[in-house]
Amino acid sequence: MNPLNNMIVSSLQLFPKSIVKRFALRYIAGEHVEDAVRLVRSLNAGRIMATVDVLGENVSDKSDAEKSSSAAREVLKVIAENKLDANLSIKLTQFGLNIDKDFCYSNVKPVMDLAKSYGNFVRIDMEDSGTTSTTLGIYEKFRADGYDNTGVVIQAYMRRSESDVRRLIDMKASVRLCKGIYIEPEDIAFKKREEIRQNYILLLNMLLEGGCKVGIATHDDYLIRSAYDAIARLNVQRNNFEFQMLLGVRSDLRDRIVADGHRLRIYVPFGEQWYAYSMRRFKENPQVAGYVLKSVLFGQ
Repeated sequence: MNPLNNMIVSSLQLFPKSIVKRFALRYIAGEHVEDAVRLVRSLNAGRIMATVDVLGENVSDKSDAEKSSSAAREVLKVIAENKLDANLSIKLTQFGLNIDKDFCYSNVKPVMDLAKSYGNFVRIDMEDSGTTSTTLGIYEKFRADGYDNTGVVIQAYMRRSESDVRRLIDMKASVRLCKGIYIEPEDIAFKKREEIRQNYILLLNMLLEGGCKVGIATHDDYLIRSAYDAIARLNVQRNNFEFQMLLGVRSDLRDRIVADGHRLRIYVPFGEQWYAYSMRRFKENPQVAGYVLKSVLFGQ
């Protein structure tokens, strides 16, 4: 890790938001839904799908949670009106999960209903370990209530994920499998790179063999190669899996996956809460901050 890049990330917190935004635009579509539409159109033109997310989480006020529900429905409406190849991703703490889980369910339900009316799909994202059980519980309730147009996320670094995957296989769930980004204690999360990779491969094979639809969410070349091998070995049909990546990360890998004939979906976040999201991305990948700073200063 380049110490200079780490220093740049630390220093960004002292910069005016107008400067930070020039760095952040690598990772976000912008502040407004029109920005997301413009970016998704360009992705679709390159045979890439999208999942759109209105940034925000950990809402503590019911009125703010209700605004999140309204914003999510607006995204679904805009996707339909513009005939975009995109679906919706949501975080339950943005919809009031930390206020009351029944309130959260009732706040998400109109989003699910609208998505169903449009023939679209809603991915329920996974957050920190304190919300894992309630998130899975709400997902399972939606499935039990007849909402087949929804999926969930499993984080491979969580030690509990193997048992969670077994439950989801029984439901033939649509699962986005990622490594996980939240800082968790070692007693509940794998910490070493190789053990996270091995658990990812284990869970991926379980999901594919179990007949689930899988979003293979990774920027790791080793895991991409392992996924290719598993897909070929199990003869998985093209519509039963897709690769997924974050906006602004590994465009070389993104292009290679598409060139290989696989379906690829890019996570497209937007909204007024761009600052917190972008700072987290920079901390995860300080090298990008170094690249962007060179571009800002020297026009490279």
